[in-house]
Amino acid sequence: MRGVVFLGARKLELREFPDPTPGRGEVVIAIRASGMCGSDLHMYRAAGNATAALGLGGGGPVIAGHEPCGVVAAVGPGVPESQARVGQRVMDHHYRGCGSCKHCRVGWSQLCPHGIVVYGVTGHGGHAPFMTVPASTLVPLPDELSFEEGATISCGTGTAYWALKRIDVSGRDTIAIFGQGPVGLSATMLGKAMGARVLAVDLAAERRQLATELGADAVIDPRAVDPVSALRELTRGEGVEAALDCTGNPEARVAAVRSACTWGRVCFVGEGGTVTLDVSPDLLRRQLTLHASWTFSTVGQWECARFVADRKIPLTRLLTHRFTLDQAAEAYRLFDTQTTGKGVFVF
Repeated sequence: MRGVVFLGARKLELREFPDPTPGRGEVVIAIRASGMCGSDLHMYRAAGNATAALGLGGGGPVIAGHEPCGVVAAVGPGVPESQARVGQRVMDHHYRGCGSCKHCRVGWSQLCPHGIVVYGVTGHGGHAPFMTVPASTLVPLPDELSFEEGATISCGTGTAYWALKRIDVSGRDTIAIFGQGPVGLSATMLGKAMGARVLAVDLAAERRQLATELGADAVIDPRAVDPVSALRELTRGEGVEAALDCTGNPEARVAAVRSACTWGRVCFVGEGGTVTLDVSPDLLRRQLTLHASWTFSTVGQWECARFVADRKIPLTRLLTHRFTLDQAAEAYRLFDTQTTGKGVFVF
């Protein structure tokens, strides 16, 4: 089979790999949809070892794609039918830990202190027809959702959901969402479904338009106006109750903190980069709560899927581009412009 491999320096290849077979405790997923995530761009753009671009280790070339969704095609020995069966529609929680530490036991294997595999980064991912994973990483895909929607939930949308849950967003809140890429746009949709007033911030006119179409109450161009001043003007000078940074950009992170009201809650989900804050005026003297949220647990992934299905959130509107594997180079050149919604490879 062929799979997409990031080479760094904005290059990729379609390489041949053996068709996988499941070992003990493993399954093979026949991929139906594999999403493109903003964190892919760290590896796509990387200088040197692309697989080490997120600080998660290096190694040989691996198949990209950490938002896989599909159907169980084969089940290895030792996997009970209650855990996986051929033909089952599944998403994948794209991490493997030791399986026995306190984090792995509650579905947070990415926090395993004994080392992790991140599928699509340090282990073979979903940008290929088939993918082998531990059966324990499977998350059922609700019948109401398409494979494409399952792929979006498998990282970007699930990340947005868990971050909003961490800061307890509700109808009491006005939330500022910095960055309207796939994670930020997901947060805009989910935040509206949770009842919040959503104020979206992004540099790209295309993404501000998408945010408006997906429910944002107002959009802000940080190149045209100071976003902190604009957000305070929209909140009678008080600031927002909640702010979410999906960019990883230092200026956006600072603006997210400074746009929050006294007793506000702020969450960082954008990967990489740094930020410098003046702790006393920015945090202490306004009693802010600052969270860092890295994706979600297996339980959180299922919870997000049910939230989307039960509330009939139209995630397909987030999907602006669909590609085949043969179009991978074109797909990532376009995604690298950071002007689109969600892109997904379909099989």
